Amino acid sequence: MKSDIEKFFRFLQLEKSLAANSIEAYRHDIDRYAAFLESQRINSAEKVRADDVGAFIRELHQLGLSSRSIARNLSAVKSFHKFLLGEKLASADPAQSIDLPKRGKFLPDVLSVGEINKIIEATSQKKEDEKKLWIRDRAILETLYATGMRVSELTDLKQSNVFFDDELVRVFGKGSKERLIPIGKPALDWMRKYQTEVRGKLAGSHAGNNAVFLNWRGKSLTRAAVWNIVKEYARIARIEKEVHPHTFRHSFATHLLEGGADLRAVQEMLGHADISTTQIYTHIDREFVKAEHRKFHPRG
Repeated sequence: MKSDIEKFFRFLQLEKSLAANSIEAYRHDIDRYAAFLESQRINSAEKVRADDVGAFIRELHQLGLSSRSIARNLSAVKSFHKFLLGEKLASADPAQSIDLPKRGKFLPDVLSVGEINKIIEATSQKKEDEKKLWIRDRAILETLYATGMRVSELTDLKQSNVFFDDELVRVFGKGSKERLIPIGKPALDWMRKYQTEVRGKLAGSHAGNNAVFLNWRGKSLTRAAVWNIVKEYARIARIEKEVHPHTFRHSFATHLLEGGADLRAVQEMLGHADISTTQIYTHIDREFVKAEHRKFHPRG
């Protein structure tokens, strides 16, 4: 079983060109599946039957996983068995007849423009910091909101991919797909301030590191570090909603659509392969409109 799993991950990496984060998510789900099969004394993919896959799904339900998490796990399992069948490493696909669970409509948390501004302005409360990391943090928050990029795209952002004159940044999204995203002047101004006043001091002996955003040791920021930065300033700003880097991405898309932006333009900026993924933000937009109607209409 282990050798089949490793072949599957080599396929994802080399043939499907999935990003490291996506492969990590697949590995988490497949490792859970393999552990379940082992607990059932099934040590070969050839011995897996549809009933075994069904039992795995029932166990996920019993563990209290959400329908979204269960659907993701089953999707990984389906991909694994489909790969084995295609590579003739198995004679049948036991997951083929298992349907993905229906998922409820998922509306991500969105911040208002005022809440975004409060979080960004909260960086000024750390001006006493000798390393001026608050300037870096402000540049990070401004960039997340200005571009809607994923946190992994932010940590991978290179200095050579920021085009100040054109007000564009080049990012590499899922599957290493390249796209250009407009970035407004405020974000660029703070990025330039960070590069002028802070980045050089942080780089130190790591001057050859081309990443835009560095930690205090001069190395590239991790996704966890960006997560902590966002959470910290949301706390300082006293925002009670659950806030993380992806919240800035959701807010970016929602605010554009509320302002009248074209759905396909937003799809391009977000790097969604399928416009149906972007359309979830139109649901948020409608919820906003209904809330405004209830709030202001005399008979709302």
